[in-house]
This record gives sequence, C-alpha cells and structure tokens, in this order.
Amino acid sequence: LHYPLRRQRQMCIRDRVIQARRSARAFSPQPLPTQVLANLLWAADGVNRPDSGGRTAPTASNSQDMEIYVVMADGLFLYDAKGHKLQPILGEDIRALAGRQAYVKEAPVNLIYVSDLAKMKAAPEERQVYASAHTGFIAQNVYLYCASEGLATVVRASIDRPALAQRMGLRPDQRIILAQSVGYPKP
Repeated sequence: LHYPLRRQRQMCIRDRVIQARRSARAFSPQPLPTQVLANLLWAADGVNRPDSGGRTAPTASNSQDMEIYVVMADGLFLYDAKGHKLQPILGEDIRALAGRQAYVKEAPVNLIYVSDLAKMKAAPEERQVYASAHTGFIAQNVYLYCASEGLATVVRASIDRPALAQRMGLRPDQRIILAQSVGYPKP
C-alpha cells in the first residue's frame, strides 16, 4: 500500500526543519553565542517538564543516564540539565581529543555523549543497547535544533574513547557512546 506524501501550499515549520536536517563536516571557527548554546543543550536533553524532571529525550525506565559533556576552545564542561548550566571540568582546549577527523578541532562545539551505566536498572547485557538508543534520541534532537537555527552538525563514532575518557576523568561505569560536532557552516 502506498500513500503519497501530501504537499500543502506551504510547508509547516516541522516539515521545513525535517527537510533541512543534514550532516555537515565543515565548520566556521565562529563561537556559538551563549544563548544559542543554552538553547541547543536544552533541546538536546533539557528538562521540559519541571514538575516531574522529564527531559526532551526519553530514556528507558526514565533512567536519565545520559550526560552531555561540552568541549570548546575554553575548556570541557558538563551540562547540568536540572540547573540548565555548564559545570567546568577542565580549563583547556581538548577538541583535538574529541574525534579523529581533522574538522573536529575546528568545530567550536563538540558534544560528548556519555552514559552513566550505574544509573540504569536494566540487565548489564541490555545497558549498552539502551545507552545507544538514548544517545540517538539526543543526537536527533540536536540535528533538528541545528536545522532550525541554520547550524552545521554531524554525529560521530570515530573517537579514541580510552584516551578521551581518561582526559575527561570518567569512571569505569561511564561510557562514551558518540560525539557530535556543532557550529556555523563554513562559508
């Protein structure tokens, strides 16, 4: 059974954002304004239901195991979704460790998606599957936000996870799942 996509006279905002979603691997070095970064992080996995602490991205059994680390020229930060603020972790530029591709160190923002497996109630063999799905939800939120704001982004798996985890000071039960570069498109 085939249903053709209905085209209305004007596409709604949702349709334009979904159509504009794409991966880009060339970034302007221009930093993101603070408000744009704040909006990006809220869209990624911010608290959208303050009464319950619910987030913009779902997690199995509401484990809220995902942590978003933000790597920028001025340091490494952890996004505190409940307080909607960045907590400083390192005061140095580690963007070159955030991925193996050359453009990673040029992107003004690299998001590192880390699952705190200790927060999950799932059986140990299921935790990696859930962590991967949770990361996918967050990464897609970032893609859609970037499409709506004219930003460039790409999600990446090519990371030296042991070296980055050591530099970030992660515990053994915290796992780097993926990374995502964000910035303005290179002209």
